[in-house]
Formats: sequence, C-alpha cells, structure tokens
Amino acid sequence: MAEDWHTWLGPRRDCSSLEKLNPWKEAPKIAWKLPVGEGHSSPVVHEGKVYLHSRVKDKDEEVLTCFDAASGGQIWATPYKRAAFTSVFGLGPRATPSISNKTIFTFGVTGILSSFNIADGKINWQVDTLAKFKAANLYFGASCSPLVIDDKVVVEVGGKGASVVAFNQKDGTVAWQTLDDKASYSSPVVWKDGEKQMILALTQQGLVALDPKDGKSHWKFPLVDRLNESSTTPVRMGNMVLASSVTYGSVALDINTSDPVPSHKQAWKNGSLNCYFATPVVVGKDHVYIVTGGLLPPPQSDLQCVEIATGKVLWTRKKVGKYHASLVRTADNKILMLEDFGSLVMFEPDASGYKEICRAKVCGHTWAHPAVSGGRVFLRDEKELICVDLNQSAK
Repeated sequence: MAEDWHTWLGPRRDCSSLEKLNPWKEAPKIAWKLPVGEGHSSPVVHEGKVYLHSRVKDKDEEVLTCFDAASGGQIWATPYKRAAFTSVFGLGPRATPSISNKTIFTFGVTGILSSFNIADGKINWQVDTLAKFKAANLYFGASCSPLVIDDKVVVEVGGKGASVVAFNQKDGTVAWQTLDDKASYSSPVVWKDGEKQMILALTQQGLVALDPKDGKSHWKFPLVDRLNESSTTPVRMGNMVLASSVTYGSVALDINTSDPVPSHKQAWKNGSLNCYFATPVVVGKDHVYIVTGGLLPPPQSDLQCVEIATGKVLWTRKKVGKYHASLVRTADNKILMLEDFGSLVMFEPDASGYKEICRAKVCGHTWAHPAVSGGRVFLRDEKELICVDLNQSAK
C-alpha cells in the first residue's frame, strides 16, 4: 500500500510504513538527485510532490522548496529571512515540515514557525516564536518538528509559561501555551486510546503529557539530560511509552488512560540505552530496536535489540553510525536503516541476532531521516536530495 510521508517519522510519527520494500541484489537505482541547500530537516512527500526545508547558501535565509517526486523537477521555492545563526554542525534547519489541510508548516533553526500554501508556496503567516515568547535558542538551534493535531500546530518553544505552544493552523494565533520548561531538540507525538488523546513532549526537564484542547498538564516524569541534549521522539510500545537521551539512558513508563485523568508509573530504566537523536522503532509486541551512541571519542552508534517488557538488551550490532542511524519498519516487518555514513541497509528483525538482508552506499554523510513513499526512499545528505527507487530492485 503506497502512502504519503507527510510529517516527521512518517504518517503515524513512529518510523513505520505500510509499504513492503523490495530487497536488492545490486545497488538500488538512483532515480534522480539534485543539489540542495544545507540542513538536517527530512524530506516529506504528499500527492506526488517532495518538500524540503533548507538554508539559502551564504544568507541568513531559509527556503521551502517543492519538487516533483517522479522527476525531481522544481515546482516552486519560497525563501524567507531569519536571524543570524551559527553552529558547529551546520547552519540549516533541523526540524521536519508537517502537511495538513493543503498547508505545510515549517519550524526554522531560529524558531520561526511558518505556514505555506502547499499549491504555490505562498506564505500564509509566520511567528518568530523565540522573540514572541522571549525564549533563548538552543545551542544547536530549534529542532522541534511541528505536530499537527485537530486545528492546531504544536511546537516546543522553551519560554517561561510557553515551554510548549499550540498555534491555530488558520492564522497562527496562540491557542494555548503551557509550562516553564526550556525546550529540547525532541518533537512531540500524540497518544490516542479511543476518543482520548494526549500530547507527549520531551522537554529539557522531562516527559510531559498534555491535553490537546487546552494544554493542561496531566503528568510529568523527570528526565534531565546532563548536556541538555534530549533529542529522541517519545515512542509508544503497547501501553508503555519509551523516552531516552544521550546521558540519561532510556525509561519505559506504563500509561493508564482509563481514569478521568491519565497517569503513569515507571516500568523499567536502562541507563546504558543512551539514544542521541535516532528514534527507536517497535516491531511486534515484544521488541524495540534502538540506536544508541555515546559522546566519548571516538563517537560510535550501535544498534540494539531490546526486550520491551524488561529493557533487557538481547543483542548489539556495533558501529552502525558515528552519531546516528535512522530506522523505518516496513509493512512486512523488515527494517530499513540509513546509517549516517551513507549506507542504506535492510535487515530482518530477529531476537536471536542481527540478520542483514542487503546494503548499498546511496549518499554521503547524513543525519536526516528518510521518507518512504511509493516504493521509493527520499533522503538528503549534506549536499543533495536523492530519490532511491526500490521498485526496480526486486530479487
């Protein structure tokens, strides 16, 4: 089943695809590739078009560009000015756009939240969130991928009384704002049980559960990274949620939504499962696959198969990346992994050990998560946007 990949980590915001992807014997076909501006923002795909958020070369500007997914041809590009920004890891945007109701939302590295008309790229509205809420930017820049829920778009801002802010999609006015926590590099997700919904957001001070209607806080679990670098997206594992950071390790919380006010309790913690900014992916009811990485030189990221019930590590595949590797679960429960070295890998999830199916070098160094749509993998490296066609790669 082909599907759009219209937001961070895919349509369910959980690194999953409803498509089956073909393994390859020889290197998969590169359908097209083209030079783009710098950034770690991931591409998104909607109705035959690819959208990418990047920096304009040598300018304090960012640009949202629309491409034809089949050919890579540019359809429109809309630049806008931003404040000056410096960083040791690139000057482009980090957050991934989100598409809803013929509109695409971006969150720039200096905290500018923008709404674009998806048909022609016209800017509907913009909010300089850091200026509006008197919030300081993060060391590596604002990185929260916008969460679209109901008629709102939600981002972490990190201001006093405005840690997490919901804006009205229509005009960018504030729907609600809540908490005093500083922002992290993480992106929020929605937890849904029947008609009940809550937003889960990992701030600098912990994992919080918020009511989407008014931002009311249901609960907060303290999770503080010593380097203020919490980056992974919270992951649902059945009735548990997994949260992680690079110095804290990982914690699993049992979630109870049966009571009028949702609650939580700690199920387990494993301090060695130190995710940097790769979001884990769940396969089945029993296992979650986690890319961990430390900061001690030389930096190294390892792939771990972890038992959901206990947090026990069942096996480790070392050196799948320097800092990062992205994971996508396919419809037939294979895992596609994009290593930050530029290799695309497919492996068979198996609790008994790592079982690689195929691999190919497809790009240069990358920290951006790939998008999967129509049997194609759309990815960016430090210089190019690339379309890898797995439809032509069947064994």
